Amino acid sequence: MERNSLDRLKEEYMEIPIPKELDARVKTALGKRRKGKMRRKRMWKGIGIAAAFLIICVGVLTAGINGSPAFAAKLSRVPALHRVVEVLNFQNYTVDEGKYHADIKVPSIQGLGNKDLEHTLNEKYLKENKKLYEDFMSDMEEMKKSNTDGHMGVDSGYTVLTDTDRILSVARYVVNTVGSSSTVMKYDTIDKEKEILITLPSLFKDNSYVDIISANIKKQMTEQNKKDPDKVYWVEGINNDFDGFQTITADQNFYITAEEKLMISFDKYEVAPGYMGTVEFEIPTDILSGILVSDEYIK
Repeated sequence: MERNSLDRLKEEYMEIPIPKELDARVKTALGKRRKGKMRRKRMWKGIGIAAAFLIICVGVLTAGINGSPAFAAKLSRVPALHRVVEVLNFQNYTVDEGKYHADIKVPSIQGLGNKDLEHTLNEKYLKENKKLYEDFMSDMEEMKKSNTDGHMGVDSGYTVLTDTDRILSVARYVVNTVGSSSTVMKYDTIDKEKEILITLPSLFKDNSYVDIISANIKKQMTEQNKKDPDKVYWVEGINNDFDGFQTITADQNFYITAEEKLMISFDKYEVAPGYMGTVEFEIPTDILSGILVSDEYIK
C-alpha cells in the first residue's frame, strides 16, 4: 500500500468514534496502569513497555471489532488484518416419508465487508433452495394422488472447494432421484480482498477464451480415453452415438483452486455418460497467459 493510502487510513482511524464499551475498557486498563505505576516504575522499561502496550492494543482491537461495526469496517482495510469469511449452514428443509426423501441445506456466507454482495448471495441461496423444496413437495403430492410407484428424492448442499486468504470458491449441488439420478452443480468464486464476485468472462481480455479452453478440453478428453477406455466423453474422436461436445458456454461452471488454477466443470450427463458423474478439467495456465486480464487469480 502506498504511503498516502496509509496516511488516509490513519486519518480515518483517528476520526472513528470510540464505542462506549471500548472507551470504558480502555479507561479501566489505563486506571489500573496508573495505580501500579509507582510500584513498577523501574519495570516499565524497554521490552516491558512494549509488551504492556501490545496487551492493551490487543484488548482494544478485540473490544473495538466486537463492539463497533464502524471500527471493524475501517480496520478491515488495513492489509495486515484479514477478514474471516465463513460459509455456514443457514437452514435445512427435510422430508422423510417412506418413498419420499428430501435433504436440502441452505448455505450462508458470513464475514464479507461488502454487505450488498453478502446479502445478494445469501438471498439467492435461500430462494433457489426454497423453490427446490416447494417443487419437491408439489411433485410428491402429485405422485401420491396418482398412486405412482417408485421413489423420489432430492439432496442439495454445498462444499467449500477453496478457502485461501484471497479466494473463496463455494460449490452447490442438487441431486434429483426419480428412478435414475441427475446432478447439477453451481459455483460462486469470491475475491475476499476486493470483496467481489469473480465471473469467468471477467478473467479474460476478450471472448477468445471460449474457443481456447474448449479446444484444450477436447484434447484432454481424447487423451484420457486413450489411456483408459472406460473414460468416455461425447466428443469427436471417441466412438459414440451421441452429439459431441463442441464448446463451453461463456459462463461455464468454473472455480479457482488453492493452487491458483482454473477448473472447468460439467454436470452429470452434460458431456459424458451418467456413470462418469460430474467431470472437471484443469486448464493449463500457459495456454491462458496471453488472454488473461492479469495473473492476479490464475498462475
